[in-house]
Amino acid sequence: MGKKEASLTADQLLARLYALRKDYADDPEDETFQAIHHAFMFISYNMSEFRAYVEDDQKKRSESDSTM
Repeated sequence: MGKKEASLTADQLLARLYALRKDYADDPEDETFQAIHHAFMFISYNMSEFRAYVEDDQKKRSESDSTM
């Protein structure tokens, strides 16, 4: 990665999934819509675990970036 990327919060990531889901909502039988829909639903029902996962991942990334 060339430039430093801004880290998104769990809520921002879920909002991106929601936007993608809306983009594909015109065809509910589409595999991409179904995949995004189920990922969105699963994550939204498990937000506390997803927040912990995202925070842990961001810490790991920042630690690995600081060792380079």
